[in-house]
Amino acid sequence: MLLITSVLWLFDAAGVLVLSFTLPSIVQEWGLSVQQSANILSATFLGMLVGALSIGPVADLFGRKLSNIFYFLFTVVFSGLLGFSNSPSVFLFLRFLAGIGYGGLMPSVNAYLSEFVGKGIRGRYLVLLEASWAIGSVAIGLLAVLTTQYSWRVSYWVFFSGLVILPILFNLSESPKFAFKKHGKKGLENVLGISIEAEIEPLPKSKFSIADILKPPYLTRTVMIWTSWFVVSFVYYVLFSWAPKIFAQQGLSTTKSLWFTFFMMVAQLPGYLSAAYFIEKIGRKKSLVIYFIGMAISSILWAFVTSSVQLILTALLLSFFTLGVWGLVYAYTPELYPTPMRGTGNGMAGVIARIAGILAPQFGGYMLSLNKSLLEIFSWLAGLSLLAAVAVMLLAVETKGKEIQ
Repeated sequence: MLLITSVLWLFDAAGVLVLSFTLPSIVQEWGLSVQQSANILSATFLGMLVGALSIGPVADLFGRKLSNIFYFLFTVVFSGLLGFSNSPSVFLFLRFLAGIGYGGLMPSVNAYLSEFVGKGIRGRYLVLLEASWAIGSVAIGLLAVLTTQYSWRVSYWVFFSGLVILPILFNLSESPKFAFKKHGKKGLENVLGISIEAEIEPLPKSKFSIADILKPPYLTRTVMIWTSWFVVSFVYYVLFSWAPKIFAQQGLSTTKSLWFTFFMMVAQLPGYLSAAYFIEKIGRKKSLVIYFIGMAISSILWAFVTSSVQLILTALLLSFFTLGVWGLVYAYTPELYPTPMRGTGNGMAGVIARIAGILAPQFGGYMLSLNKSLLEIFSWLAGLSLLAAVAVMLLAVETKGKEIQ
C-alpha cells in the first residue's frame, strides 16, 4: 500500500515541480515577462486550491479509493497535455486543470494511507509517503535538465506513462475505516473479505462541515496546523518557483542554475528520511519546532553567502529543513481529526497551503522585479518560519503513539 500510494505521490510532485525546470525555456520561447511567468506559476496553485477545496466532500462522500483515481487522472492527463500547448493562454488553462489534480490527490492519498496503518508505524509511514515527493522531484528534475535544451515538452509528455497503473488503482480496496463509517459492519466485511462474527458498535451518524474544525476542541490545533501549512508552503514555493532565477541573480549560468536547483531537489530526500526517524523518536511537536527553526536559520544564512560552495551548501540546508517540515505536517494533520472529518481536515489544510502557493510566486516575482536584496527576501522567509515555530510550541498537541479515532 505504501509503494502504490508513493507512486501516486511521485507523479504529483513531478507535476508541481516540472515548471521550476521548464519555465526558463518556456519564457524564452514565448517571450514572457516576469509577471506573466508569475501568473502561470500562480495558475498552478489556483487549480490546487480548487482541488483542495473539493477533496473533502469527494473523499468523505464517495470514498478514498475513487477520489484517488479521479484526482490522479486529472494529474497525469492534463500534465501530459501541457506538452502540446501552442500559446501561453492554453498552457495557463491546462496548468490550472492539472493543478486541480495536484491539489486534490495529495490529501486524498494521505487520508487513505493513514487509515490502513497502526499507531506504532503511522507517523513513519506517512513521512515515507511524503518522501516520495523528493523522488518525483529528483526524477523530473533530472529528465528536465537532460532534455530541456532540446525541448521542454518532453518533461510533460512523460506524465502519460501514469495511465498504465490505473488497473492497479481500480483493484485496490476501500479504506476499512471509511467503509465501516459509511456502510457499517457489512461494508467492513466486504473490504476485508472475511465474515466478522462479533458485534461491532457502529459509528454515530454525524455530519461535519468546515465550521466544525474551527470549534473546540479542534480550534487551537486547526490554527496551529494551518499556520504550519501556510508557512512551509509559502517558503517552499518562493524558493523552488524562483530558484533558477535567484541562482542566476547570484552570478550562475542558466545551466548551472538548473543543476543547483536539481541538487536542492536531491536534498529533499534526507530531509524526509530524518523527519521519518524523529517523528516517532521525539514526537510530532518537538520535531516541527526544530525543523521550523532550522528553516529560519538557513534562510538567513542564504542572504550572506559569498561563494558558490557556500551557496549550494546553504540551499541544500534550507531544502533539507523545509522538506522535513512538509513530511511532518502531512503525517501530523490526519492525526488531529477523527475519521468522519479527516477528509475535510486534510482538505482544508491543503487549501491553506494552496493559498500560500498562489501568493508565493507573486511575492517572489514582485521582490525580484524590484531588485530587492536577498537579505530582504529571505528575512521574510525566516520571520514566517519563526512564527510557525512559536505557534507549534504554544498550540500543538502530541499525537505520538495514540490511536486515530
